[in-house]
Amino acid sequence: MASAAKIVQQDSATHAVGKDFCRIFEQDMDRLYLLSLLLTAEHGRAERCFAEGLQDSAHSPGVFREWAHSWARRMIVQNAIQIVRPQPAPSSASNRATGHGTERPEIAAVLALPAFERFVFVMSVLERYSDKECALLLDSTRGEVVEARFRALQAIAAAAESHRSAACSGERVPQEVAGLAMKVESVPLLATLP
Repeated sequence: MASAAKIVQQDSATHAVGKDFCRIFEQDMDRLYLLSLLLTAEHGRAERCFAEGLQDSAHSPGVFREWAHSWARRMIVQNAIQIVRPQPAPSSASNRATGHGTERPEIAAVLALPAFERFVFVMSVLERYSDKECALLLDSTRGEVVEARFRALQAIAAAAESHRSAACSGERVPQEVAGLAMKVESVPLLATLP
């Protein structure tokens, strides 16, 4: 019986438990909420996604402590997919988010993307999921993921170029957008990377 208690104690030392995830969600609240918002494109849905991500993380069995942060982000992604259910579409204009309510143009540019392109951009570019993993999670093909990332990068580059043009007219442009605008030429290359 003493060995069973030792195994349980050793297991809790190497595996994340509910309180570990509560601490992660508290410490990384801004980043995890931003991830939720970028995926869902609505504050109400983002709050729901964040709360369900915390709950699912806290009830996850067998997650190593070293992987707990990645697991928390993955739970956010999976909950956002369940909430929004993004689908690839030939004409994605019908599922664009509206009413973003953000003054940060770099965030607004992502929120303005159609749902599938937004998910692919956030997952593959920001969270660095592979094309294969994106396709599996989004129930799509690798080709659809690559095409969606290309369209997303084009749209974000166009938004950055618009902000760069505004800068030439004397308006102040955030540094993040100005830097992105300078990389407009690299969009086709970025879209084809695995």
